[in-house]
Order: sequence, then C-alpha cells, then structure tokens
Amino acid sequence: QVQLVESGGGLVQAGGSLRLSCASSGRTFSSYAMGWFRQAPGKEREIVAAISLTGGGTYYADSVKGRFTISRDNAKNTVYLEMNSLKPEDTAVYYCAAKVGSLFLSGNRYYTASHEYPYWGQGTQVTVSS
Repeated sequence: QVQLVESGGGLVQAGGSLRLSCASSGRTFSSYAMGWFRQAPGKEREIVAAISLTGGGTYYADSVKGRFTISRDNAKNTVYLEMNSLKPEDTAVYYCAAKVGSLFLSGNRYYTASHEYPYWGQGTQVTVSS
C-alpha cells in the first residue's frame, strides 16, 4: 500500500505560479500511475493531470492544457504539478492519487476517473485571487 502526502499549496494572485509536490512512501512508487485531482466547493472532484509509470505518458484536462505540467521523479518517490498562469477558477483542494499499473486504458484512452485511483493524499488548498 502507498501513502501520499501533498505539499506546496497556498494563496497566489491570478497569473501567478505554484508547484505542488506529492511524496509517496514505499519502495514500489514506479509501479503506480499517478494523478492530480481537484475539488472546488460545491463541485465534483475532477482530474487535472495524470502521468504514466515512467513519466513518458501524460494526460491533461482541457482546462489546464498549456498551463500545468505533471512530472515525476521515481528516484525520489515524488510527483509534481507545476501550475502557471493560474486563474481564480483553479481555486480548489488539490489531491494526489495513485493506482497500480498502467495509466493507459486502451488506445488513446486513459484512466481518469477518481474511482479508478484507490490511494489518495489528504489534499492541499490552492487559492487564486483575482
């Protein structure tokens, strides 16, 4: 089982940047596809980005394409989310999540639903002021 701890959230002005980190316990981090999800008040949890076991494959929600970058360092058991050009609508609690095995469902389809990720961190608040 993997335990996940997020950090790096905070308050930033619109147009600013933040970098989230998610540290994982255990020795099999490279066996997990990793995802970043977010949940705003009154809204459902949604995927933001996900990354494959080696980092060679990534998925981004349309709302963050070109602004956010997901990466991972398997030697450090850590996944990152670099967030640039932040907007007030990016305000949410951001969660790191993990699933065993591939990010790829089939063809060009990915595992992007929250119920497909059994392991979750506690979340970190990101607030973007206008």
